[in-house]
Amino acid sequence: MEIMHRYLSIDIGGTNLKYGLLDRSGKLIMKNKRATPNNQVDFLGAFNQIIAQYYSQVAGIAISTPGKVDTQQGIVYFGGSLPYLDGLNFKQEIAANFGPLPVGVENDGKAGALAELWLGALQGKVNSAAIILGTGVGGGIILNNQLWSGSHFQAGELSFMVNNYQQTEYQQMVGMDVSAVAMIEEIATKLNLPDKKDGVAAFELINQGVPLAKRVFEKYCRKVAYLILNVQSVVDLTTYAIGGGISAQPILVKTINQAYDKILAELPLVKRTLTRPEIKQAKFKNEANLYGSLYSLLVQLDKERGKH
Repeated sequence: MEIMHRYLSIDIGGTNLKYGLLDRSGKLIMKNKRATPNNQVDFLGAFNQIIAQYYSQVAGIAISTPGKVDTQQGIVYFGGSLPYLDGLNFKQEIAANFGPLPVGVENDGKAGALAELWLGALQGKVNSAAIILGTGVGGGIILNNQLWSGSHFQAGELSFMVNNYQQTEYQQMVGMDVSAVAMIEEIATKLNLPDKKDGVAAFELINQGVPLAKRVFEKYCRKVAYLILNVQSVVDLTTYAIGGGISAQPILVKTINQAYDKILAELPLVKRTLTRPEIKQAKFKNEANLYGSLYSLLVQLDKERGKH
């Protein structure tokens, strides 16, 4: 009987460093987390402590991170919400401290899409996308069963799309205008909720049909629907998986679908011309990037071994 190799997967987030051991089939054996430090020195200390704990037990290390990622070299540029990651070469860092071991590094939004392609809502979907709704809008586009990275590892950076020309500066961009966190804060502020970031409380009001909360939420879902329509007009996909913390609320995908159909009803030419895609809930929630970064590494290793 073949012994399944274990892999260490690390998801670098603005709040937490999540990590887990998985086998090649995608079985999550254990998971844990620790707070993400606010500077590079402390970050590397925490990062290397995690690796030191599991290095001797694993056949490879998979990393998901904010920022633009050169997946071939393992270098992060800009670092997104963690600017101190800019220029960090994870492959070199691990090799220098621990020796040779297969290492894969993937952008966090793209890792979310790969998790859905491998074991989730996009499994078996040849041309598809994941849209991850959070502080900004992450995502990944799958073409011909493979992640589309583009010419500069930047494909699928949905937050940088401009969709509101009447606003100024970053408010014009999808990352700000279609922020799930901003939508929650708007509801909380207008209805005087004590915690402006309490998504559970905001969705209780939405599900209860409180008029003001419902209006803000429906406006938000319409923006997501427009985003899907814009992407659809360019790459013609069959399926979109909606992820992020708020995707656990069934009313989200339901209302996005309703908004999409309403837009098509308002634009009959578009309805006749563009095939309507399936819009569904993503399978993975908080652990998505642990799975997706591992899948990225496994694909890389299989290519090196001549399986693809």
